[in-house]
Formats: sequence, C-alpha cells, structure tokens
Amino acid sequence: MKSNKSDLEVRALAKHIRMSAHKARRVVNQIRGRSYEQALMILEFMPYRACYPILQLISSAAANANHNLNINRANLIITEAKVDKGAVLKRFQPRAQGRGYPIHKPTCHITITVKNKN
Repeated sequence: MKSNKSDLEVRALAKHIRMSAHKARRVVNQIRGRSYEQALMILEFMPYRACYPILQLISSAAANANHNLNINRANLIITEAKVDKGAVLKRFQPRAQGRGYPIHKPTCHITITVKNKN
C-alpha cells in the first residue's frame, strides 16, 4: 500500500490552556475548514484572548507538517479543530466573617489537525 501525501494528517495539541473551553470554541469555530493562511489572518484580527494560543498551535501544526512530511504551508487546510474541557483549578477567595468563597479556574485542551489541500 503506497501512502499519498494528500491523505496524511498532521496534529498539534496544547493541553491545560488557562481559559474556558466555551471561550476557546468561539474562536476555533471560525477557523475550522479554512486554509492555513486564511486562518492566520482571521486570528490576527479577532479581539479575543483565545486567539493567541490557537494561533501558536496552528503555526506549530504547520511546522510539524513542513518538517515531518515536507508539505508546503501554503497548501495546508485545517480539517479538524476541537476544544475539550480540561482540569479545573479550584481556589478560594477570602470573604467576610472568615468565610471562603470557591473560585473555579477552568482549563482546556485544544487540538488542531491540518491536511494537504491537494
């Protein structure tokens, strides 16, 4: 069985990113199915905090494809982009009369899969 470069997928994932999965999904939904260059432009100009780690992750996936499979970055398309819920950091905020008020700091795991366009 001969493997073809067009059917190979390259993944990059970032774990324990300190933001809620809901907020990261809002950004990831905009870039799913887009080309690599188009996704970079969209992320560059969106005003959300989630854009920077996702931008880094897309660059990492493109670098993986370029280095491991020798695929040109201009030919990449984002086939899969998903955000999963991670562990929750549990903290306490001091409140009046010696009480402790729980604070939940959510994390998420972001997975980006790119594929050759041709």
